[in-house]
Amino acid sequence: MSSAVEFAVRALRVPDIIVMGHAMCGGIQALLRGTPPELSDFVGPWVRIAELARQKAMQVPAEQRHTFCEHESIRLSLTNLMTFPWIKQAVEAGDLRLHGCYFGIGSGVLERLGLDGVFHPIAD
Repeated sequence: MSSAVEFAVRALRVPDIIVMGHAMCGGIQALLRGTPPELSDFVGPWVRIAELARQKAMQVPAEQRHTFCEHESIRLSLTNLMTFPWIKQAVEAGDLRLHGCYFGIGSGVLERLGLDGVFHPIAD
């Protein structure tokens, strides 16, 4: 993944990166409930990247936890992207914009992370 992002930013000079999450995410389910043994080779290590999101999600009521963690993992991914020096430099120069989006599979609503840190529905 990192090599694809590097190529997009440094070679193709894409102006925008969208981190897209979605409702009913199986990866988030594995993060919150534990990775099934048959998925431990790659899925387990992959979802552990979002451990900080899981820790925050464990602080909210159980019925809100999954959606909260899906949202929080998007925020965390955006934060992680900024640890790449060439992404940080491009963002600070105004050459690259990072966006967080979330698709509600059941509702069909696409949301975007606002400057206020909250996901808001995107108008038609």
